[in-house]
Amino acid sequence: MSGSVAAASELGAIPAPPKSKRTWISRRWLNPVLVAGLVILGVMLIFVIVGPLVSPYNPTDPAFDQPTFAGPSWSHPLGTDNFGRDTATRLAYGGRTDFVIAIAGTAVTVVIGLLVGLIAGFYGGKTDALLMRVVDFTLALPYLVLVIGIIAVLGTTPTRVPGLGPLPVNVIFAIWMIGWVTYARLVRGEVLIAKNMEYVDAARVCGASTTRLILRHITPNVMAIVIIFAMADIVLNILLLSSLSFLGLGQQPPYPEWGLMVSEARDFFLRDWRMMTYPGIAVLITGAAFGLIGDGLTQALRPKG
Repeated sequence: MSGSVAAASELGAIPAPPKSKRTWISRRWLNPVLVAGLVILGVMLIFVIVGPLVSPYNPTDPAFDQPTFAGPSWSHPLGTDNFGRDTATRLAYGGRTDFVIAIAGTAVTVVIGLLVGLIAGFYGGKTDALLMRVVDFTLALPYLVLVIGIIAVLGTTPTRVPGLGPLPVNVIFAIWMIGWVTYARLVRGEVLIAKNMEYVDAARVCGASTTRLILRHITPNVMAIVIIFAMADIVLNILLLSSLSFLGLGQQPPYPEWGLMVSEARDFFLRDWRMMTYPGIAVLITGAAFGLIGDGLTQALRPKG
């Protein structure tokens, strides 16, 4: 009987059963690009979280009882640096610093930019004009120059954070003060479109308050583009911290950080090229992971049809 139903379905006599909604959702959210990005990011997070917990080596103090510029071995999987310190241990501790600074900086800028963009786009008028002039003024100045100027005023001394050790917290403050403007402009543009849609008009006719319109109907429909952009922004913040550390304005020695490790390895490149290569590869892999996640989210959050 089932065979005849299937045959009739193929011939068009009986319509084929529709695909389940659960199958469609799983295909969207389990697309290969997103899964690959999450797997790579998961491996990097395990490395930077578990690595410092299981490593017997100190990431900052010189190890005079260990060989310098040693190649990979069982005791030192990635070798040692010019002070005999284990490179894998320093790489894990440095990655922890990069992840904390990048994610903390991005999270706050997303919240501030989202609030400013929602207010400017929904209310319009003088409020919109005032907020957008602040955004335009900030965007008119070079981003890196502004960050360097703010850090020069705040100082480069690391702040000891419980459970994480010394971190260049002033870099986070600089990102918070400037990074929100891009999100504000992005969200404002989406809100200007969303607030004129029919579902918003219907909610307004039904008596929905302004707060409910913004939080319940508009915000969920503009979050997709914000989340996707935030993935790219995390990568940019990692590169920003690495660049500042390379210039001596980010993490300070002897505390490890990927950009700082590249800077310290410049003088020994001909002696041991691995010292500079490993942190560079770590930045590349992490950036690729967040990039894949952003592309995967683009596919998953794209409207059906």
